[in-house]
Amino acid sequence: MAQSSTETDWVSRFADEVIAESERRAPGKPVVVASGLSPSGPIHLGNLREVMTPHLVADEIRRRGYEVRHLISWDDYDRYRKVPNGIEGIDASWAEHIGKPLTSVPAPAGSPHPNWAEHFKAAMVESLAELGVEYDPISQTEQYTAGVYREQILHAMKHRGDIDAILDQYRTKKAPKKQSQKPLDEAELEAEEGSGAAAEDDGSGGASGYFPYKPYCGQCEKDLTTVTSYDDDTTELAYTCTNCGFAETVKLSEFNRGKLVWKVDWPMRWAYEGVIFEPSGVDHSSPGSSFQVGGQIVGIFDGVQPIGPMYAFVGISGMAKMSSSRGGVPTAADALKIMEPQLLRWLYARRRPNQSFKIAFDQEIQRLYDEWDKLEAKVADGSVLPADAAAHSRAARTAAGELPRTPRPLPYRTLASVMDITAGHDEQTLRILTELDPENPVTSLDEVRPRLDRAENWITNQVPADQRTIVREEPDTELLGTLDDQGRESLRLLLEGLDTHWSLDGLTTLVYGVPKVMAGLDPEAKPTPELKLAQRAFFALLYKLLVSRETGPRLPTLLLAVGADRVRKLLGA
Repeated sequence: MAQSSTETDWVSRFADEVIAESERRAPGKPVVVASGLSPSGPIHLGNLREVMTPHLVADEIRRRGYEVRHLISWDDYDRYRKVPNGIEGIDASWAEHIGKPLTSVPAPAGSPHPNWAEHFKAAMVESLAELGVEYDPISQTEQYTAGVYREQILHAMKHRGDIDAILDQYRTKKAPKKQSQKPLDEAELEAEEGSGAAAEDDGSGGASGYFPYKPYCGQCEKDLTTVTSYDDDTTELAYTCTNCGFAETVKLSEFNRGKLVWKVDWPMRWAYEGVIFEPSGVDHSSPGSSFQVGGQIVGIFDGVQPIGPMYAFVGISGMAKMSSSRGGVPTAADALKIMEPQLLRWLYARRRPNQSFKIAFDQEIQRLYDEWDKLEAKVADGSVLPADAAAHSRAARTAAGELPRTPRPLPYRTLASVMDITAGHDEQTLRILTELDPENPVTSLDEVRPRLDRAENWITNQVPADQRTIVREEPDTELLGTLDDQGRESLRLLLEGLDTHWSLDGLTTLVYGVPKVMAGLDPEAKPTPELKLAQRAFFALLYKLLVSRETGPRLPTLLLAVGADRVRKLLGA
């Protein structure tokens, strides 16, 4: 086998620990890591951490030559708990399905998918493929209804007294305080359903005693049922439905329409699947929560609790109001519309699981892209630090190979500015991009895709209309008429230099140089505080004449986008 990595990043440390534990518990077998996702609504960027944490560890283990299985359990046999707000294609009538398995709830109207769970799974499946996540999917509906867990269910029922005694130690403890909901632009996306926790239900029994199993009703399909008796020898189970009044007696050794309650189901699966590593959200890691209790219940199934780091919240900065079809919470699909997979992977790879971080949908995305491009340059020239190199490697490729990338990654902020000004007009866009660097021109928009498309989506869908750039059609004759000699001279110097400086670098030199020449300095002179003030005043004048505002995209990009002839016209030439 390949030698353990000497890198000090968090992924390598967990990989070392997981390999050692796997060889201790199950030598010679594939290393098993797991995630759980509940398709009860849009699967948001907080839930994505439930997948990316084990994915990155699994991928590192694969790179070292080991066989790994990354299981993603779709908790689609969980109960439908509530009608989410703001989902297109549903109305109040969906409340009649509360209590049914997610796979028995109709999909939103107009959906091509057969049920609620499949509808919300689909977008995540597509996103995971784009992110290069390799996994084995497991549908819990299929597992339970096919009787895969029959022996485990019978075993849990036989040992219900032991399970009840473990759970009873925690029932008197106060539940952890729920975080207050923050506004969306500062929302922390708590993955409260991330590990299949449709509810922290432990199956507390009534007068008939404790039962860790809940049947779905044979008439109304809901889990609003109460087990009234169970016989260990015959496996006969009687239940009544508090919703519709239906009652029946079934043989649990033949019955497949129900499931273990969550706090028993999760540790049962750890034992059944031999899971070595599965992280959990803050809500599952607090005292008395499912991960802690599961650590004791797993022993009843002759299993061992996985290595399970707690992962912190993922925040969102500057999210524009989402369309109603997305239910107001940004998903991986939303993020991948405005950023390439490498950038999104990098955000999860560079922070330890217990560190919270934010995903930018506002102007901050431009700074993040600048940071990523600088990192790529350091990797290329060999000046990168080891931990940064590791995070970059995990973002840019998987054990299976390099992720598809933009052949010529021009700065995101430049592309965003160009798409802002051209409103996505291809010919105009190509003209401007060709003129950025005339000695090495862009010859086709395919060279700058998919980054160009991401920048266009960001400008179109995330930048508020009042912050968009609209170039003037006609000169501002009123403003031009009020200019003093100095203002007119500064415009003359700029116009005079357009032809000889018509490239991104050339125009940068020109716009910064004009105020220097006006001050009697060399165009290469170092800026002084006074000069910076003069430059700001000159830039504000140009913005007002070109876009009727005092700020806008970087001026060299703006000038290129507007085009030399139109610049001359708007600046009064």
